[in-house]
Amino acid sequence: MGLTQPDFPPVDPATFRRRPLLDRLRVLSTHWAEYGFGTQKAVHLIYLAKVLILYIGVGVTIATLSSGHSPLAVSEWWNQPVVYQKLVLWTLLVETLGVGGSWGPLAGHFKPMTGGALFWLRPRTIRLPPWPDRVPFTKGDSRTLFDVALYAAIVVNLVVALFLPTVHGSRLDALVPGNHGLVDPAVLYPYLAMMVILGLRDKVPFIAARSEQYLPAVAFFAFLPFVDMILALKLLIVVVWVGAGVSKMGKHFSMVIGPMMSNTPWLALKSVKRLNYRSFPDDLRPSKIAGLLGHVLGTVVEIATPLVLLFSADRTLTAAAVVLMVCFHLFIFSTFPLAVPLEWNILFAYSAVFLFLGFPAWDGYALSDTGSPWLIVLIAVALLVFPVLGNLRPDLVSFLPSMRQYAGNWAAATWAFAPGAEEKLNRHVVRSSLNTKTQLTATFPDEVADVVMHQMLAWRSMHSQGRGLLSLMQRHLGDDRMNTYDLREAEFSCNSLVAFNFGDGHLHDTKMIAALQRRCGFAPGEFTVVWAESQPIHRGTQDYLIIDAALGVVERGRWRVRDAVNEQPWLPHGPIPVEVTWRREFASPHPGIDAYTSVDQAETVNHQAGPRTSTETETVAKTDTPAETDTPAAETV
Repeated sequence: MGLTQPDFPPVDPATFRRRPLLDRLRVLSTHWAEYGFGTQKAVHLIYLAKVLILYIGVGVTIATLSSGHSPLAVSEWWNQPVVYQKLVLWTLLVETLGVGGSWGPLAGHFKPMTGGALFWLRPRTIRLPPWPDRVPFTKGDSRTLFDVALYAAIVVNLVVALFLPTVHGSRLDALVPGNHGLVDPAVLYPYLAMMVILGLRDKVPFIAARSEQYLPAVAFFAFLPFVDMILALKLLIVVVWVGAGVSKMGKHFSMVIGPMMSNTPWLALKSVKRLNYRSFPDDLRPSKIAGLLGHVLGTVVEIATPLVLLFSADRTLTAAAVVLMVCFHLFIFSTFPLAVPLEWNILFAYSAVFLFLGFPAWDGYALSDTGSPWLIVLIAVALLVFPVLGNLRPDLVSFLPSMRQYAGNWAAATWAFAPGAEEKLNRHVVRSSLNTKTQLTATFPDEVADVVMHQMLAWRSMHSQGRGLLSLMQRHLGDDRMNTYDLREAEFSCNSLVAFNFGDGHLHDTKMIAALQRRCGFAPGEFTVVWAESQPIHRGTQDYLIIDAALGVVERGRWRVRDAVNEQPWLPHGPIPVEVTWRREFASPHPGIDAYTSVDQAETVNHQAGPRTSTETETVAKTDTPAETDTPAAETV
C-alpha cells in the first residue's frame, strides 16, 4: 500500500456486480490475505497522530499539570497514583466522546470519522435499552432530551474530575512519600450513579465507554483505601488479560491471526502474510504457523504472564513479565485491528508498568498485604461473574463484559437488502451519518464504493462466523437473490446507525432490527438479517437467527463450529450443514422467504455438500409452538 493510494482489489468496478457473490468474495478474500483492507498508509498516520497528539500528548499534559507535575518529568510522575487515576479518567473521556475505539475509516466511519457524541447529543437518534420490559422508565428506542442531558452531564463530570484539585490523606502520605494526592472521591460518586442510569437507558454509549473495565476502576478509586485500591486494580487487569486468554481457547482464534496480520501496515512481505494460510490462494484456512502464533504468543502469554505478575515477588521475574505484557500490547497496537482499540492498548501497557513495578508485591502490595482479605476475595469473585457467565451463556452477556476481546468468537450478522431498500435507512433514521456506502460515494464512484463494501464482507468470511452466515444467506435467499441483493457486514452498518459497534453483535440484535423497522417500514423480504450468537465455551455449536425485519424471527437453529472453520470463505462445497430447531409457519409464501413452507410439511431438508464424505441433513424440529415474535428468548447484558 502507498502513502496516499490504496491497494485496490484486482477487479473492474464497472463489471464487479455481474459476478456471483461467492465469486466476488473469493477474489476479495484472496486479496485480503495479501493486502488486508489495502488502506493507504495516510489513514494509519491519522490514527497515529490521534494517539500521539490527542490521547498521549493532551492526556499526559492534563493529568500531570492538574496534579502539580511537569509533563516532561516522566521519572517524577510515572508512578504517581493521581496521574494514573487521571490517565484512566482521560481514557474514559476519550472513549465516552467516541474518539477512541471504533473510530475512523478502519471502523467504517468515513464521513464523519466520529460517531459518539455526534449521535448521543442528538435527540431522536436510536436508543437501545437492555431490559426495557423489566426496568421501569427505560422503554422506547428514541433518544430523549433527558438522555442527551444525562450523557452531557457525564462528560462534564469527567472533565471536572480531571481538573478538580486533588485531596490528601495521612495514610497515603505514609505509604507514598512525596505524593500529590488523589482524585477527590466525591466527584466520582455522581459519575458512577449516572453511568448506571445511562446503561439502563442505552447500552450503546455504556459499552462504548468500556464500562466493563473502567467502571470498576472508578469504583475502586472512589471507595477503597489506597492499598486495597491498588490490589483491586491488579485483580481487574489480570481478570481482563486472563479472561481474554481463556476465550482464545478454541477453533476461532487461529482464524483471526491471518486476516489481522494481513492487515498489518508494517508487514509488507506478501510471502510472510501467506504463511498464515494453509495453501494460498486455494486454501485460506489458518496454517500451523498461525495457530502457533495465536495460541503460544497469544493465549499462553495472556494467561500465564498475568498470573506471574499477580503472584510473583521476584524482582527479575516481575520485570520480565511486565516487559512481555508491554510488548504484547504494543504489538496489538501495531496491527491496527479493525475495532482500533489503540488507546486501550496504550493504557494497559502503562498500567502493567504502574501497577506491578510502581507498586510491586515486595513493597507491600501483594494480595496478602490487604487489610480486608474478605473484601479482596469478594472483589475477585465479582470481577469473575460476567466472564464466567458470558463464556457459559453468551446470549446473556456480550463479549466485552465477558472479557473475550478479539478472540474470534463473536456474535455477528450479515444484512441483505432488496435493491433500493437500503436507502430507506438514509430517509427515515435520525443520525449524524449516512449509510456506510453513502459515506464512501462522497469520495469515490458508486462502483468503487460497492467494491469496498464487499471487502468488509470478505473480511467477515475469513472468520468462522462468516462461513455460517453466508451459508444461511444462500439457503434463505437462494443464489438469484443473494447475487442481486445488497449484502452488508452488520458491524459497519451498525456503526453508521448507533455510532459504535466494536464487533459486538448484541448491538444489532432483534431489538435494533425492530427499531429500524418501526422507522423504515420495510416490506417482507426487503431487509433480511442472519444473526449468530457466540459459541459457548462448553459446546461445539453456534446458535443463529434468521430475521425478516417486517416479520420478525423466521428461523432458529445452530451449526457446528468445526464445519464452519473447515470451509473456505467462498463456500466451494456449498452451504455448511445446519440444524433448524424452529421455523415460522406461514399461511402463504412471502417475497424473500418463499422457500419456507409450514413446519409440519418440512421435517427435514436435504442438500448435497459437495465433496464432503456424505450428504448432510438439516434437521427441523416439529413443533406446535405459535409463531415467535422478534423478541429473543433471553435478554443480554
